[in-house]
Amino acid sequence: MQIKKRGGKITCLIIYVDDMIITGDDEEEIVELRKNLFHEFEMKDLGLLKYFLGIEVLRSKKGIFINQRKYILDLLAEIGMIDYSGRSKADQQGDISEVVGKLIYLSHTRPDIAYAVGVVSQSMHAPQEAHWEAVLRIVRYLKGTAKHGLMFEKHGHMEIHGFTDAD
Repeated sequence: MQIKKRGGKITCLIIYVDDMIITGDDEEEIVELRKNLFHEFEMKDLGLLKYFLGIEVLRSKKGIFINQRKYILDLLAEIGMIDYSGRSKADQQGDISEVVGKLIYLSHTRPDIAYAVGVVSQSMHAPQEAHWEAVLRIVRYLKGTAKHGLMFEKHGHMEIHGFTDAD
């Protein structure tokens, strides 16, 4: 990530492999940066950001909402819990450390699971049946709350206030 500050305004260039985001409040600098990048590289402008690295970005008059609903649904499908109604043999399969890694990534937009994921991640060097049960409990919770995420409301300033209930 590259950040340029100019006259109290900011421009951010974020690159991951072949995906790029240009954002900020310095419209002049953004236009110039885009012009230079398009001159040097073959690129395609996909318009306003909608999806990046498993994070969905939704805009409204109230602000910006980000979530990882599709990422959660993909995780549920991967471990056989899409049509999950109880405990089955399929629950015992799968690489617990891989699932916990995905849960850690999900905690970027789901601070409500951060504490629980942190606790189970401490046991990955020697996971037991109880750890897998805890992981499944987190995944079941995510299944019921897949549409949850973070709302960044417009307030005319750049301060962020957040609240979470991590019970």
